[in-house]
Amino acid sequence: MTHAAPVPPMHGTPVADEPPARRFDVAIVGAGPVGTALALMLVQRAPQLCIALVDGRGAQAGYDDPRTLALSHGSREILARAGAWPHSGSGLDSTPIRHIHVSQARRFGSTEIDYLDHDVPALGYVVRYGALMRALDAAMSRVPARFEHAPSSAPPASPALPAPVASPGLHHFRPYRAIALRQDSQQVTITLGTSLDDQAQTLHATLAVNAEGGLFEGQTARPRTRDYGQTALVGFVTCERPRVGWAWERFTPDGPLALLPQENGYALVWCCSHAEAKRRREMDDASFLAELHTAFGDRMGRFTSVTGRAGFPLGLNALGHIVDGRIAAIGNAAQTLHPVAGQGLNLGLRDAFDLADTLVRTAHTSPLQQGVPGPAALNAFARRRRADRGLTIRITDLLPRVFGIDAAPIAVLRGMALAGLDLVPPVKTAFARQMMFGQRG
Repeated sequence: MTHAAPVPPMHGTPVADEPPARRFDVAIVGAGPVGTALALMLVQRAPQLCIALVDGRGAQAGYDDPRTLALSHGSREILARAGAWPHSGSGLDSTPIRHIHVSQARRFGSTEIDYLDHDVPALGYVVRYGALMRALDAAMSRVPARFEHAPSSAPPASPALPAPVASPGLHHFRPYRAIALRQDSQQVTITLGTSLDDQAQTLHATLAVNAEGGLFEGQTARPRTRDYGQTALVGFVTCERPRVGWAWERFTPDGPLALLPQENGYALVWCCSHAEAKRRREMDDASFLAELHTAFGDRMGRFTSVTGRAGFPLGLNALGHIVDGRIAAIGNAAQTLHPVAGQGLNLGLRDAFDLADTLVRTAHTSPLQQGVPGPAALNAFARRRRADRGLTIRITDLLPRVFGIDAAPIAVLRGMALAGLDLVPPVKTAFARQMMFGQRG
């Protein structure tokens, strides 16, 4: 999940005097949490593969990213497999979510999800984007990796040429931007550029993965798209009576309002119309906190401070097919979701895990291809992801629209559904496990 735009189609001509193209087994475009996790899992489980990771930003840009992320317990397990969240020790700096309270404003009906009912240490974790990227980069330092840094100035007249065939392991191109990508029946060709107009090089790969999705507002329309007409207003708030380990999802007529435990307060995600978000961002702190208290209720007393207010337009933007020949899309490059239930990054990490697992299994059972997975492996990955991806997209698309209807009969039915979860434990368990682990296909 990064701020960069998706990789555009191939255009233009190669830059003159560029070094000869190097060949990789797998090239990953995008080094946010999803792309980096994929690279780590591949290099650890299939060290014979030549892997390129194209990173459009320098390390510090990721560390300075102020966003707050909600990771499910399943995502923690994936990050542990990638080496970024060890099971022993303190691990990644995070705040655990052990209880989740779901309700609708000014209407009856609520439910609580408790970690003790699901045999997990926590339902999820709240982390800062920068902390997650530091943990992933620390894991990167423990695997065979070669950093290919973009030059900071024009090269000398006769630069040393890199080897045409890349060595096994991970090659991290930073900061390089994938400015063009094309494929034929034999390979994928990726043209890399830098901030300098006269710098470029070309990579060839058997398979390529687009993990450079960006945010909804900067994306081109995909086959399945919906503009919710909402902005996610985010910030950090404190209150009089915080409840340790509790997360809150409250559906209001404006849109979902979430409070996630973070350090000594709460990360706020308040979805509302663009006009309301603009008005609330411009309010003085006292007025904003009073309005938040009215929308949320008195469960934790008065809200006492707010910092870091910002807004992000919301929409659904999903590919119909996540594989095209030798190219696969994962994370936000495959689907951008409404933040309700915090599933976007978690779905992307499940994409990365299933893709890594499929490629590794194929590499270990393909002696005729010298252990290099081909397009058939991507098709198997797409089949494996179909159920989880489809269900998660439907849930996150339906919830904000259904709970946004303020008509009394619909509100009554919603309240009955929420209250009914406590009366039918298997349904409640299935929903909680979908949010934590996804649908296994």
